Formats: sequence, structure tokens, C-alpha cells
Amino acid sequence: MTGAQVRKRPPEISFGGRVLFLADDADLIRRQLHEGLDPELTDELRERLRDQISTDEITPAYICFFYDETLGDFPYLGLQVAGADGGDEAPIERGTVRAGGFVCSVAGKRRGKGSSREQSPYAELMAGIKVVVSESIERIYNENCQNLGILTTTDFRLIDRIRSGEPIPLSEFTDGKDEITRQIIEYGGLFEFNMARLQGQVSLPAPRAEAGPIEASGRPGTSPGIAGAPAFGPRPMTLGEKIFANKWVVDAAADQVGTAWAEPGEAGFFRADVRFSHEYVTPMAAIFFEQKLGVDARVLDPDSILFFRDHLTFLHKVMSQERIEQGLLAVANELEVKQREFSDKQGIRLYGEQQGHVMGSEAICHSKILEDYAEPGMLIIGTDSHTPHAGAVGALAFGVGTTAIFNSWITKDVRARIPPSFKVVVNGTLPGNVTAKDLMLEILRHPYVRDGHAIGQIIEYAGPVVERLSVDERATMTNMAAEVGAFTGVVAADERTVEFLVKERGMDPARARALVADVRSDPGAEYVKVIEIDASRLRPMVALPGDPGNGVYIDELADPVPIEIAYAGSCTAGKKEDMDMYARVFREARDRWGLGVHPDVKCYIQCGSTDVREYAREEGYLDLFRDIGAEFIEPGCGACIAAGPGITRSAEQVSVSSQNRNFPGRSGPGRLYLVSPYSVAASAVAGRVVGWEPGVGAELVEKAGPTIPVLA
Repeated sequence: MTGAQVRKRPPEISFGGRVLFLADDADLIRRQLHEGLDPELTDELRERLRDQISTDEITPAYICFFYDETLGDFPYLGLQVAGADGGDEAPIERGTVRAGGFVCSVAGKRRGKGSSREQSPYAELMAGIKVVVSESIERIYNENCQNLGILTTTDFRLIDRIRSGEPIPLSEFTDGKDEITRQIIEYGGLFEFNMARLQGQVSLPAPRAEAGPIEASGRPGTSPGIAGAPAFGPRPMTLGEKIFANKWVVDAAADQVGTAWAEPGEAGFFRADVRFSHEYVTPMAAIFFEQKLGVDARVLDPDSILFFRDHLTFLHKVMSQERIEQGLLAVANELEVKQREFSDKQGIRLYGEQQGHVMGSEAICHSKILEDYAEPGMLIIGTDSHTPHAGAVGALAFGVGTTAIFNSWITKDVRARIPPSFKVVVNGTLPGNVTAKDLMLEILRHPYVRDGHAIGQIIEYAGPVVERLSVDERATMTNMAAEVGAFTGVVAADERTVEFLVKERGMDPARARALVADVRSDPGAEYVKVIEIDASRLRPMVALPGDPGNGVYIDELADPVPIEIAYAGSCTAGKKEDMDMYARVFREARDRWGLGVHPDVKCYIQCGSTDVREYAREEGYLDLFRDIGAEFIEPGCGACIAAGPGITRSAEQVSVSSQNRNFPGRSGPGRLYLVSPYSVAASAVAGRVVGWEPGVGAELVEKAGPTIPVLA
């Protein structure tokens, strides 16, 4: 790569500007924005800082239609904090942060959890925020900040120095970082670092193991797998460590990939087998790519890149007239145009909208990656926090931001610091009405996860219950590693994986078994934490509104929770086995008890791909769903991101859903309860949040009340 030499930041950096404290106090925030209040950081104020601020709150979904400096008008518009009357309020309005002259934003624990959208830190950057201070920061959001040039820290002692303009050594922001992250911060962003890397200006840390290439096998674009690599280095490795070792780019110039062993804390660049993005992200990445490299630049190896139009195909059905008149629908449609044009220009496979009169997408990105692309031992990156979905077959799949994906188009690799792994071992026997979703709600309320200790780690699911789960159910668990705050989630490849590859992909059994070989952790591998769960004691669960970690057993709800909407779907719960679960409950309700969807409930069922839709058609499920009064929706993300049928329209509305998260505003302004596929179907029939017990339709009749229609 030619061009002017990339320069580092100076060794000391000064700011001088206001500090915005994102407290759980609407009045305090308004006074900072509108009255010029500059509060001192006291112990009392630190206690009042908002925890668990998600990227959905930093930039709600509709704001992500923008992908340029206009985003600077919008940071924190979805932030919900305590109001004077005891309810929640959203005190931040368009343009107020940028107008306030703030250079630093301060919050509490688990800042930036949820979606991987880089629009969130980019909106902050364009509004003038140069430093983010929080007690703990989620991994993808933190990397996105670093990649864009925003400095991040958990050291609250720097706040006064930032405000005063005192010169601060850059080392305050780099100490304790791995060598690559330190240099990315010093160069002011990932692209600048990568340009310096391609110009030979930077030094990359070598693996501690003696480097040596691993010979690839199989068709181009596939993982060489782990078979044939040594089962043990000088230390037993977890599955995540083994894949990182296998994918380490030891010498980019010589295309030397793979080393004998790796361990947590090591940093490097790793070869990606699959790189994908969707229409929320591709246009911004394409703009970055063309601005930085030129309009005629070409991506590296387009055959291993995939684009998806999956998030916004139903947006026009739910966008308010007010926002349409503001031009937001037109702005959103431009995302599709830009992605399609860039796809055509670069020769990249685009899974787009269905053709003809049928609405919807060909597939949700993670659904299609698991259905057709992911293989054991692969390393997969995608611009969505639910990329770990593919971990169900023993792939190492993790979410990245816009800057990381566009840099991967240049180099085909991704930077990472190998995380530690923790293991969740599920013992016992799973009750017949308890699913992988219930397991995840149980895991999410565990103190290790709930208190943020799992942030940035690899969660490995194991134990006899997990071994008996199908790949679809395993995908629910790896998918929701995003809600854990984990780096990714993974399940060892085994005979279930072989069955999936043979049945769903038509793969030769011998090749499937070769791919699966040794895609598991070594005996004696080290974990920072092992959590054991006795599945036998579990019952159907529900996460109360506001956070997936708010799990309780459904039968422990203090009062009945009537619902108006039941949404069954999303990438998490739009798979073939999820359709089986919905159908099982609805068929029993219809055939044994003459019941359908409660008259006070609108029920939506949405699948993750056209393959799942055709499966549902062949099984007779589409007719069943119609008969019981549910509306089937073509594939897409939809209500899960407030962009399709199934959203709430007012704060008073209550919905129940089998999707993955229920952060404030995620699916509209109402109250959203998360449950399993079985429970969302039972709740749709009962008219309130209930679990499902096989053969206990009388309970549904009792809960539904006498107004439930009896089907002929």
C-alpha cells in the first residue's frame, strides 16, 4: 500500500470541554443539556450513573438509517432514565449533545451492550465525544470506539483532567492493552493502523508458539479444520483457543496461517473464512472503503464475503406517518440501494428481498450462515451481535463493527485478543416443556453473567443436556451469547453436528466426520469459571421487561400479565425446530381443546429463511397457523428491531416474544416479556403470559376465560 506515512497521535493529549454524566435522573441530564450545569463527580453521582446502557438506547434502530456525520445529531435519543413522577423518561433530544460542547460521556456498568452497531460510537464521535468513561464496557462497543478513534477508560480519576484540558499521557488509555490494541489507539483508529501495517511501520506480536503454517484442505474458502493439528501443544487448549491458533496470520506477506498453540491474552490478526454484513452496516462500510481507498478499489476474495438485506424489508409496514414525512423511510431505502450497488460492483453474493409479490428477505444473515456456510473449525465474522449463532456447529463466530468489516475487505483478516473461556455445564434431564431459551434465561440471571463478569469471554456450552440438543437448539444458546455480553458462544462439534451437515447440507458423511474431528476442547483445558446447571429443576421462564437478565419462573409471576401481542420468531426463534414447537402447542390447542389465538391477542409467526418457510409449508404448519388465527410473516428481522409487524405502539401495550432481547425501545415503546417458543404460543392462546404443559389444555381454557373462540 502506497501513500503518505501514517502518523501517530502525540504522546500527550488534551481535551478541555464539558463532561456529560448519563445519570439515572432525567432532570439532571436536562440541566446539563439546557442549563449548562457541569456537576462534580461525587460518590453520590457515581452511584446514580445509568448502568446497562445498550446500543439500542444510544442509537435506536431508526437512527441507524443514517450512515454519515448526520448521526452526530442523535446520540442517546433512546436513553430511558428515571423521571420526576417515578416513571421512565427519554430526556435527550436531537442535536442537544452536539450543541452542548461535550467531549466526554460518563456512565456506569456494561456500557454499550447489545447490538454491534457502530453507528452508536460514530454518533457520539460526530457529536463531539472524544472520550468514553464507564465502570465496564462491552467488548464490541469498546472495539468500535477504538477503531473509530474514540478513547475509552474505566478510570474515573481522569474525568477532572479531561474537563480542565490538562495534558494526559496517551499511555493512560493504552496501559494494560495488548500490543495491537495499543498501536490502534496510538494511530487513532483501525484503518490508520492497518495502513501503517501495510506500509511496514508497525510491529505485530508473534505467537508464543513456534509459528508454522497449517496445510489447508477442502474446497477454496473453507476452513482447513482442526483435524491433523496437534491435539495438545505445551498446554491443553479450549475449543476457542484451538480455532484461534489454527487461524493466526503469522506472516501475511507469505500467507502463513496457523500456529501450534495459543492462549488467552495473546493478540493477533486471524484469517476469516466468512465475512458478512447486512444493510444497516454495509453502506457505511462501503462509504468508508471508497473514501479511504478510492471508488475503483476492489475487495479481497469477494467469494468469501456475503451481504444480506434482512433488517428493513418490513419497515414500511410499521413506520409512523410522522417519520415517513420526515423522510426517514426514504433514507432507510437508500441503505438497500447502496448495498445492492456495491454488491454488483464488487461481485459479492447478496441475499436480498424476495422477488415478485412476496415480501420479506431471502434469509436473516445468521440463519443463512448456519444453514449453508458455517463448518466446524471455521472463523466467521459478521456485523451483528448475534453472529455467534454459527457456534452451534463448532465454528468460532463473532460480531464486529463497521470499521472492522471494511478493513477485512482489504486484508481478509480480523484483529482480536484471544479471550478467556468459561464453561456452562448443563446436567440432568431437560423437562419436556423447557427449551434452550429457558436455559439461556436461567444463565442470564446467574450472578456471574448478570454482574458483567462474563463480558468479552468465550462461553462454551457443554454437559449431557447440551450434547442431546439439536443444532437448532444449540444455535439458540450460541446466538444469545450476545445477551451474555460474551465474545462468542460455542458448542463442541459431535455426532449431532455430523447429522446436521449430512441431513441439512447433503454433505458426504465421511467429509462431515472429518470436519468434526477434534473440534472440541482438550481434556484439562483451563476455564476462568465453570457454572453448573441442573436442568431437571428448571421450569418455563420469562424475562421481565427491560433486560433479558430479568428472568423468573413464569409460575412465580405475582399477578397475571395480559398481553395484546405475541411475536414468535427472529433469528433466535425462527428455525425449523422453533416452528415445530409453535405447531405442537397450537395443534394441541386446536385439536384437543378447540382453541385458537385469544381474541384480545394479535399473534405473529416469522421465520428466519425461505428454507424454514418451505419446511413449515411441507409440514402443514402454515395452514395450522392460519387456522388458529396467527399471521405468518415472511423471513426478516422485523419486530425484534422495531422494524416489522409485532411491535408495540404505545407504552401501555404488552407483548410476549421468543426473540433474544427486550431492552427499552427494542420492539416499540411497550413492555416486552421474553419467553420460549412453547410459552409464546401458549400465551397467545391464553391471552396472558403462561408456560406450556403438554396435555394441559384445560389450564389454557381457564386462563383464557370464557370468551375464547372454539374452532369448528
